[in-house]
Amino acid sequence: MKTWKSKIAGVTLASLFAVALSACGNSNSNSNSDASASPSAASPAASAANADPVTLTMLVSGAKAAEGADFELDTLPKLVKEKFPNVTLEVQKLPDEQYYTSVKAKLAAGEGPDIFLVFPKLANMGAIEVAKAGYAADLSGLSFWDKVSKAAASDMSYEGKPYAVAKGMDILGTYYNKDLFAKAGVTELPKDWPSFLAAADKLKAAGITPIVMGDKDPWVVQFGMYQLAANTVYPTDPEFDNKLQTGETALTDAKWVETVNQYKELYDKGYVVKGSLGMASAQASQQFIDGKAAMIFTGTWDLPGLAAKGAVDFERGFFSLPGNKSGEPLYASASTAAGYALNANSKHLDLGKQIFEYLYDGQSPLFQAWVDSNPSISVYNGVELKNEIFKDVLSEIQSTGNAFYFSNQMWPAGVSDVMQSKFAEIIGGKKTTAEDVTKAMQDKYKELNKG
Repeated sequence: MKTWKSKIAGVTLASLFAVALSACGNSNSNSNSDASASPSAASPAASAANADPVTLTMLVSGAKAAEGADFELDTLPKLVKEKFPNVTLEVQKLPDEQYYTSVKAKLAAGEGPDIFLVFPKLANMGAIEVAKAGYAADLSGLSFWDKVSKAAASDMSYEGKPYAVAKGMDILGTYYNKDLFAKAGVTELPKDWPSFLAAADKLKAAGITPIVMGDKDPWVVQFGMYQLAANTVYPTDPEFDNKLQTGETALTDAKWVETVNQYKELYDKGYVVKGSLGMASAQASQQFIDGKAAMIFTGTWDLPGLAAKGAVDFERGFFSLPGNKSGEPLYASASTAAGYALNANSKHLDLGKQIFEYLYDGQSPLFQAWVDSNPSISVYNGVELKNEIFKDVLSEIQSTGNAFYFSNQMWPAGVSDVMQSKFAEIIGGKKTTAEDVTKAMQDKYKELNKG
């Protein structure tokens, strides 16, 4: 049995939602008013004030903010410099796939950045992977963990020790153009798979592109697929991924074949924009904000870009892609968000920890800037929900508890890559079947799960 086997996220996710949602009604983002009293919160300035000039490097993934200052590229270096005058923070932000390749190569060569982005559990660049490899520093000695959701901390931990600080909780969903829905006569949000297909059909009949996806960036395949899996795979077997580790289930099982076929149906019926394989995710986002497509599948983290001003003005909404059958409950797809880790081999590890103490102290200008710029739903005690667009989905989760984690968080890194590349064959018109996709996924899982 692998040492990374963990409890299914049903329990973990429930506690994550409990913390995130209980904070939503609290308007005091600085509720932990005693933060400045702790020695670790007060120590950074004292220990760094008279030090020699230091340059720290930081590498993260994502796109630069479409409008205004980018927190990681602009605000973070500025506020670090204000608090620690001798410190220059140099930040580089890369597209996801480029980030994975670059940061792994740098870390393996011992040239890694001082601060880098880590994802939960077993995901690519997941907390377990970087901890086992000795790349990430143990952060258990930092002072703020009692203010962070235990579930979020657990998802960034290995053998009981946290190795990264999550930005919050992310939800996969469907951003939609309310004006185009009204134009096509879609008056109610779909609550199951048949009604979603019916809505897409109405949009298409009205001459509106129902869905835009930038499939040139293969990782976007996950955004729709995991939402469907949350409704098709896990409701009848919440322990599916734990059983996958022991061989009791397989990714070739009927429920995963059904999930892939559901996603395939959207392409087969022409609901996804033509030529999506030649369109990058940034281009797809632009199509959406310009009002040229009614829907796009992605997560809470993409709100800043998708809320940017485009060629036309319209009201946005957000709902869970309903892969459920008629009469069955709808489940959301939600998980702990990515977060920052410190390089275990950094020459400035202690300074990095001081910056983390300041960033997460619950009251500093840097903490407030992080909260204000962060589209993820906070798992830090006392921070209220600030993006109303997510309120309905979040309230539904709160009232029902119906949510499952992103599938790849329980898979060894590499399985989702195979899923994406094989599904791209379907998008490209090859005779690849759902069974072919799931067989490739299972073969890769078995390869990676040996020992």
